[in-house]
Amino acid sequence: MKRYMYSVLLLSVMLITWEVMARLVDVSFILPSPMQISIKLWELKDVLLQHHLPATFAVISLGLAISLVLGIAIAIAMHYSKVLEQALYPLLITSQTIPIIALAPIFVLWFGYTIWSKVAVTILITFFPITIGMFDGLRSTDKELKELLQTFGLTRSQIFLKLEVPSALPSFFSGLKVAVPMSVIGAAIGEWLGAQSGLGYFSRRMMTQFDGAGVFAPIVILSFVGIVLFIVVLIIEKYFLKWRKK
Repeated sequence: MKRYMYSVLLLSVMLITWEVMARLVDVSFILPSPMQISIKLWELKDVLLQHHLPATFAVISLGLAISLVLGIAIAIAMHYSKVLEQALYPLLITSQTIPIIALAPIFVLWFGYTIWSKVAVTILITFFPITIGMFDGLRSTDKELKELLQTFGLTRSQIFLKLEVPSALPSFFSGLKVAVPMSVIGAAIGEWLGAQSGLGYFSRRMMTQFDGAGVFAPIVILSFVGIVLFIVVLIIEKYFLKWRKK
């Protein structure tokens, strides 16, 4: 707990400063105070938690699941095929140079206001760090250890499972820790531009009503979801990387 003391202190100072400034300016439709946001969050808790949060969480879950399968598969393919690496790696980089905000409306045209338009945005924004993390991890495998295992007669699949995968896990989890918060952002962007439910959609609806506190209330929940998911990844990482020194 002591290691987080300075973070908690800094956050408290920021919130107090925000509260004071918001009260001085007194334009709640633009800059609501933390207290006003908390009150609005309490008033809207039922509709946000029971209706909009499940819709957003479904987008995040599907997007992350597909990104994991897609990212790991592409990373393994590039690791074992130089031709695929040369063909796919530039495309991966290019995919991240296109503004997501520009592609989101296109996904809405393709998939309509269904969940898949939001999932597509989430996949596009999350599969890159997962893919690159896994690929770099596989590529960082100790070549001398690999040659040693080959002299012992281990097959290619055995070397992959016993050496390359464990070697790739630290980099993979680093990429996953980047992807998880980004999945929340991707889901919110998708819902902001085209949805009928979800926290991003609700925030946008509140904006059209000039309800500043209503805009911030779902954002607080989105932030909390991102923090919880990040902690879950940390717990899983700690379990699989018990051998790593603290």
